[in-house]
Amino acid sequence: MKKALIAMSGGVDSSVAAFLIKKTGYDSIGITMKLYDNDDIGEEKSNTCCSLSDIEDARAVCNKLNIPYYVFNFRDSFNDQVITRFIKAYENGSTPNPCIDCNRYIKFDRLMKRMKELEMDYVVTGHYAVIEYSEELKRYILKKALDDTKDQSYVLYSLTQEQLKHTLFPLGKMTKNEVRLLAEENGFINAKKHDSQDICFVPNGKYAEFIEQYTGKKYKNGDFTDKNGNVLGEHKGIIRYTIGQRKGLGLALPEPMYVCEKDLENNKVILGKNEDLFSKELFANELNLITTDRIKEPMRINAKVRYNQKEQPAVVTQLSDDKIHIIFDEPQRAICKGQAVVMYDGDVVVGGGTII
Repeated sequence: MKKALIAMSGGVDSSVAAFLIKKTGYDSIGITMKLYDNDDIGEEKSNTCCSLSDIEDARAVCNKLNIPYYVFNFRDSFNDQVITRFIKAYENGSTPNPCIDCNRYIKFDRLMKRMKELEMDYVVTGHYAVIEYSEELKRYILKKALDDTKDQSYVLYSLTQEQLKHTLFPLGKMTKNEVRLLAEENGFINAKKHDSQDICFVPNGKYAEFIEQYTGKKYKNGDFTDKNGNVLGEHKGIIRYTIGQRKGLGLALPEPMYVCEKDLENNKVILGKNEDLFSKELFANELNLITTDRIKEPMRINAKVRYNQKEQPAVVTQLSDDKIHIIFDEPQRAICKGQAVVMYDGDVVVGGGTII
């Protein structure tokens, strides 16, 4: 009998994934990854994934399914690989994507190592995406979920062939409504629980406050300038602003202006007009390709530069083992350094990287 280690966040998706895997006949264990204490993130009580209340919900579902349940402490790894990366990205003028880092370094690295130590066969999660084996390519491929409103293939582009081989996504061909219905039919405590929207360790969404509280640093005020260097006002610390931002600048300007650039060396935030935010090309590194080992010649793809964007037609050229150049057919708005660019061929994820 195949053995499955089911990552359970306490939410409805991972609970239904556990139900489906057990029903299929796998010898199953439910686990929750303890990634931080609420005290670590300055929260007394949190409704985000992996908080104490979530652990109790996950335990209740495992009891109902009659499968063993454990909590694995990954706090040190999460701090090093996710929170520290998140803070450094903002300090370096980038816009990080901690959910991708969590998938890459925690769920499908640390957790998969633990799966092998326990002599189990698969890691199971409640992600909405599809894994298949392509006889044509002789490779495992990652595809978009059936429910395009829930598709999470963008945050999973870093999965390797070895990880895809040992991962199951039972919800990939289901809609969210079907998932909730199954949870209700089985009397799961979290059947109507809301999905967590925020970054788990910044549940109030106030990233700059979290960074200052976590690091104990104060980030210096500096100048807002226009593209010609004219001073427009004072900013409250460079980490508080992201490319494309218009609201919350605290300036009275004659026309709408947006964050276009951050000059770290001189501690300046440079503002421009909406049209200044558009660009046709990008470079990316930290590359992971799924459908091929290397893009040998310029290739037509569709690509997206943020989670909730629709893919856009483009051409990708691989420049080296770890660098690609993408030119879009049409200019794209607010391409942010630090975010992921993910490439698609129809519903199939070609691969992706970090925008530099």
